[in-house]
Amino acid sequence: MQLDQAMQERRSIRGFQDKPVSRALLEEIIALANRAPSSMNTQPWHLHVLTGEPLEKVREGNSSRMLAGMPPVREITDHTGYTGSHRDRQVGIAKQLFAAMGIAREDKEMRQDWVMRGFRQFDAPVSIVMTFDRALADDTIAHFDLGAVTYALVLAAWSRGLGAVINGQGIMQSPVVREHAQIPEDEVIMTCVALGWPNEDFAANDVVSTRRPVEEVTRFIGFDD
Repeated sequence: MQLDQAMQERRSIRGFQDKPVSRALLEEIIALANRAPSSMNTQPWHLHVLTGEPLEKVREGNSSRMLAGMPPVREITDHTGYTGSHRDRQVGIAKQLFAAMGIAREDKEMRQDWVMRGFRQFDAPVSIVMTFDRALADDTIAHFDLGAVTYALVLAAWSRGLGAVINGQGIMQSPVVREHAQIPEDEVIMTCVALGWPNEDFAANDVVSTRRPVEEVTRFIGFDD
């Protein structure tokens, strides 16, 4: 697969086949992602790859705490709620997904079920927890670096026929994730990636999010044309 094809066709996958992903294939895509750039070549990232019983324990703990009404416990500063155009785009993708899944606005039960899927990491066979060195916790460029390797990871997965979604809900209860993934205390949990073989019958997997046009996001300075 050509790079431009992978970048154009990649989309977030939220429904997966009940089919394992081999360790060899995971090592292959992680080796590709590990080529991501980082500030001064610091490479501050760590990837914790979960499947089987440890992942099930994370799902269970994450879900039960959220259903019990416990507030999220994340290790990075979270947004306090999007507003303006950011909120508009957030609502826009939600409308696309709910329409694809046939979830009506007034159907509270189905909307709640959709939210809980995120906390269960979309029932994917693999979850990759993305962390970075705590020594760089106050260095926002380390966050930038982790974003680079995370995008590289989902792009590499797509190029091998795997689907993925970057999923902040999956680590909302970070103490649970830290316990069952045995993450060292000198690392900060940032996000996770739910990953597996796409379920072609899952309607939401066909949703393609809209993108702002080049002229809206870009300024060219000093060009003649």
